[in-house]
Amino acid sequence: MVQHFPTHFNASFAALADATRRGVLDQLARGDASITDLADKFAMTLTGMKKHVGVLEQAGLVTTEKVGRVRTCRIGPCRLEEEMEWIARYRQRWDARFEALDGVIDELKRQEKARGRKKRK
Repeated sequence: MVQHFPTHFNASFAALADATRRGVLDQLARGDASITDLADKFAMTLTGMKKHVGVLEQAGLVTTEKVGRVRTCRIGPCRLEEEMEWIARYRQRWDARFEALDGVIDELKRQEKARGRKKRK
């Protein structure tokens, strides 16, 4: 079955798929930072950090503002609400499956105990 998701889903998940970009979001959650500061923090080139910030900006997770020669980054307007709802649906399914598996394991343990008691008699 082919499922169609809003285009921003792909951009959001692609942006979040990279550990550096998740780290940048963590850093910006603490406060605004320049691209230079972020590059220093992550020990990478300015060009590399600009690419990461560009991906985050395209997904709406980060905004940037250039004042003079400094480009400042801050958390963007995308709140990932639709993405979180999508994840929550799958989490509910997996939770139900794990609960069912727990029930099977508990039943197997009970059966094993019962067999152990029968052998000792």
